[in-house]
Amino acid sequence: MLTLKKLTAVFFILSYGIIACGAATAADKDSILLYTPFTKISVPPGESIDYTIDVINNGDRLETLDLSVNNLPRNWNYTLKAGALNVRQVAVLPGEKKSISLRVEVPFQVNKGNYRIYLAAGENYNLPLTVNISEQGTYMTEFTTRQANMKGNAGSTFNYSADLINRTADAQTYSLKGDVPRGWMVTFSANGKQVTSVDVEANSTVNVFIEIKPSEQVEEGNYVIPVSAVSGSSSGELKLEAVITGSYKLELTTPTGLLSSDIVAGKERKIDLVVRNTGTSVLSDVQLTHAAPVNWEVSFEPKKIETILAGREATLTATIKADRKAIPGDYVTNLEARTPEASSKASFRMSVKTPMLWGWIGVLIIAAAAGTVWYLFRKYGRR
Repeated sequence: MLTLKKLTAVFFILSYGIIACGAATAADKDSILLYTPFTKISVPPGESIDYTIDVINNGDRLETLDLSVNNLPRNWNYTLKAGALNVRQVAVLPGEKKSISLRVEVPFQVNKGNYRIYLAAGENYNLPLTVNISEQGTYMTEFTTRQANMKGNAGSTFNYSADLINRTADAQTYSLKGDVPRGWMVTFSANGKQVTSVDVEANSTVNVFIEIKPSEQVEEGNYVIPVSAVSGSSSGELKLEAVITGSYKLELTTPTGLLSSDIVAGKERKIDLVVRNTGTSVLSDVQLTHAAPVNWEVSFEPKKIETILAGREATLTATIKADRKAIPGDYVTNLEARTPEASSKASFRMSVKTPMLWGWIGVLIIAAAAGTVWYLFRKYGRR
């Protein structure tokens, strides 16, 4: 029979063995450490999250571990890589570590909130990761611009910059259309080329430039122009606004429309001018300028016109003085009416004539020469 002393010894041996086995199991379980510095990350829908994860072997033997991601929500995707290689298993020597990259792709159609996923290494090791979706997700196309409203006159060209965002899971080919009033023109450009459609990869953005030119007879007012990007499965619409302040047009001419006259060298010629406002807005501070031949002089009366209402006209007089040494011939004098918004030029052809006195002198010289010849013929012709 076993004595009390022997029973006590057996009890201690068994207890020590159980404790040692438990300690060994705990030591084995704690020999692998999964580490990443950022375990909770906040992103909007449609983003991808990249983790760098270290698998550290604190044990005394080689560990070969299968890798996977668990508890991943539906339609979420992930990839595990070591450098350029996709990996599903990692082997780590004692006292060493291996770094792997985990990319988690969040879909566009996802609810706002926190999502807990786990990187599993083997059966016993898990790294919990929390992804916070910062806003309610969508599954659609977005067509946006930072500046949808522009202002200009009827002769302006309105240029808008828009972002076409494909928030679907597939690449899309979008047809670009603009619903402009009759007589207006709209053109689209992307990647430096004029286009009527554009290809956008999934989860990508393409910058689209939109140019809108009003018709020449457009009236003042606010015009809303719907612009759309339509594919076979999704579409986006953008509303642009063009504020037309009116057109600025100017015409410089004469009451009869005749743009030619004659002038005597060294003399002046007064020309009546008409400045017409053919636009739809008031023209202010109309300045008159000229470009005349060398040593010619040009002046205006009045020197400037304060205002001309739309559809109205103003009259003035230009005085042109020719160079006194100008030889007979045609000379061009350019006159211009100008405002900050519009301008108009008129080219006058001025024919220089010799003074009447010189004409009579020429006639007298010719007559004197003829008389001299006749006299000489009468006197010496029969000899």
